[in-house]
Amino acid sequence: MNDRFGRFAFAISEISRYWHKLAADEMEKYGLKGPCSVYLLLILNYPEGITASMLCEKSGKDKSDISRAMAIMEKKGLVIKESIYQNRYGGVFKLTEEGKTAAEHVRRRTRKATEPAGKDLTEENRKIFYEGLESIAANLKELCKDGLPE
Repeated sequence: MNDRFGRFAFAISEISRYWHKLAADEMEKYGLKGPCSVYLLLILNYPEGITASMLCEKSGKDKSDISRAMAIMEKKGLVIKESIYQNRYGGVFKLTEEGKTAAEHVRRRTRKATEPAGKDLTEENRKIFYEGLESIAANLKELCKDGLPE
């Protein structure tokens, strides 16, 4: 294993592990799993509503994960699904007032986590870091879609 890949893989794994731990701890207050923090924040960004397909695309999760999470969040009164048609298909998810409160809480708590996590980065380094991560994510997504070249 080359050193660059090893450092990258280890760092991403550590970031992901600790971030998921923090998210799980925060979501426990609502009786939810960690990934729901991402869903709450995504829905908060779409006050007019967001479809399950858009949630899948933006979160990187599959439809079954989204469906289960939305069903749980509906039962807890955090989201509602407004159907475009007479049946339940084709609807959009929106936050209830309680859901907006929870999403704002998550937003505040994520800021409290990201600020100290990146405290050693200058603003310029932070910008470069996020641009690099976005580029790596996009490139890996393409590789997964197209397969590794021979």
